Amino acid sequence: MRRLLAVITLTLVSSASLVYAQSQQAFRGVVTDSMCGAHHMMSNVTAAQCTRECLKRGADAALQSGDKLYTLKGDKAQFDKWAGQSVTVEGKLSGTNLTVEAITGSSK
Repeated sequence: MRRLLAVITLTLVSSASLVYAQSQQAFRGVVTDSMCGAHHMMSNVTAAQCTRECLKRGADAALQSGDKLYTLKGDKAQFDKWAGQSVTVEGKLSGTNLTVEAITGSSK
């Protein structure tokens, strides 16, 4: 019985540590939208303008980080502010959804 209790306790502590670690992840990339990603389709506009227009038309905000595209969840006004810019996003990742806790500017 004690062994079973020890295994359960260890499992719970390990799971809690994993959840805590996930909430502390940081990602670097460019704020974009889920429709265009890294390749903006609107010609004659900046990446920021294209992102903002796609967001107005219902696309989700996203973070393009290397070859990965993460859907951003959180304050939409904050995503609009950072559209087209290189940023560091701190948040919790679940699949490809990134729940944003903080965004800061970053150099490329």
